[in-house]
Amino acid sequence: MEEFWRILGLVLIIEALLPFISPRAYRKAVAEIARTPDGQLRMIAFAILMIGLGLWVWFTPG
Repeated sequence: MEEFWRILGLVLIIEALLPFISPRAYRKAVAEIARTPDGQLRMIAFAILMIGLGLWVWFTPG
């Protein structure tokens, strides 16, 4: 369970980097995402999910 909290902490750090470093670019990116059609957004999210799952499986020992 301790590893879960470390991973969650890392995710939160990564998520906060762009708005901390460049709030204007972050707002622009969020506005662009808001204009993206649902189907395209779902496909991008699915691809990211599959990459994340692949990395998880690849680097999980055993």
